Amino acid sequence: MATKEDLACQEIIGRYQFNGAGISAMHQLLEALGDPGGNLRGMTVVGTNGKGSTCAFAVSALAAAGMRIGSMPSPHLQHVTERIRINGEPISSLACHRAFTKVDDALRSTGLVVNAGGVHAAAAAVHFAIAEVDLAVLEANIGGQRAAVNCFDPGVKVITGVGLDHEHLLGNTLGEIARNKAGIVRDGDHVVLGDLPEEAANAVEGVLCHRTGLTVWRLHQEIRCRPRTARDGSTVLEVATPNAVHRDLTCPLRGEHQHRNLALAVAGIDALAERRSIPGIPEDALRSGLAAARWPGRLELLAPARLGSWTGRLLLDSADNHQGVAAVAPEFLRHAGAVQRTALVFGALWYKKAATLLEPLPADWPVVLTRVGHPREASPAGLRTALAPRRELYVQEETADAVRYATELVGNGGLVAVLGTHLLVGRVRDLFGLPPG
Repeated sequence: MATKEDLACQEIIGRYQFNGAGISAMHQLLEALGDPGGNLRGMTVVGTNGKGSTCAFAVSALAAAGMRIGSMPSPHLQHVTERIRINGEPISSLACHRAFTKVDDALRSTGLVVNAGGVHAAAAAVHFAIAEVDLAVLEANIGGQRAAVNCFDPGVKVITGVGLDHEHLLGNTLGEIARNKAGIVRDGDHVVLGDLPEEAANAVEGVLCHRTGLTVWRLHQEIRCRPRTARDGSTVLEVATPNAVHRDLTCPLRGEHQHRNLALAVAGIDALAERRSIPGIPEDALRSGLAAARWPGRLELLAPARLGSWTGRLLLDSADNHQGVAAVAPEFLRHAGAVQRTALVFGALWYKKAATLLEPLPADWPVVLTRVGHPREASPAGLRTALAPRRELYVQEETADAVRYATELVGNGGLVAVLGTHLLVGRVRDLFGLPPG
């Protein structure tokens, strides 16, 4: 349940929700706050998908090596406190309120205009300074060049991947979006590049060629990730970078796409070591830290799941664009294959391309459309029109009603899959009594 401090933070964020980008004012805001992020070292992670998981792997591994790590995931699932973390744990409501209030006071006194992303980033930097973190793992909320975290210069930049999303802000082609994300790279950075489509890769290289003093590691070139079957039948990974070869790494997050995210996190850590921002991490700490990584709401399975008299399986994922759904679809299909009936609960923001978003999933799955609790949400009626070719579409305005209706459709033992915005996944986690994490 949200505390009064949580509600106060939400009220502060709401005041800046629809401001313009305001990136030009971010440096002035941070200066007014005493430059809390001026000495931050670590890594910044940008990309269309995979940012949160990559950060979660990196934070868990670095924390296992005894360091104090600040991170600022975006967006949150259930509580705003999830946006400011120390060693992967959300800070207290009171500490969160203090940080947001300090930022709000600075904005009111200076008259500067920033957006909600800037407020989040500045509040996180304020708390990191108080907590005296050793390193920060920063996640860009949208884009790169104009993202609030571009005001910090941690030295290592990771671009997980590029796909078509947020076109109204970033551009209508892979090349435009890639150039926006690569705009976060500065002279002298160590850059880690994920799996990029050819058009995006060319665009990124076009940006990097205008920077000086870079070190660039690319997945499938300087970075290699190879899965193998261990003696106990489990899958373990070998990740090789120019700095080291790491063997027998366990990936605790579901989906083969998470192997790439883990590899990028390891490469980012090796880049920090090569830059001497950290000492080399012992292999046992790296392995145990990666194995302990958790990231709620990403192919999160609750089995058995119980709601009223219903018992079955619940699968949650916050993928909200076509390529994200395509990445998780094999796991959705695998779990659906183990039950007799599957239903999907779905909600999205208005600018998402709902029809193409669900293309990777079977068209004969019944879909229950619902609201997600955001001012820019797509109406269930609008989603129904966009998804009209699907045979079974139902509307339940309230999330709880939508989930209960889905349980009726699948019956006991069936699978309810929830897909869409983080807010929708967070609402369902609340419904099933899952704590924020």
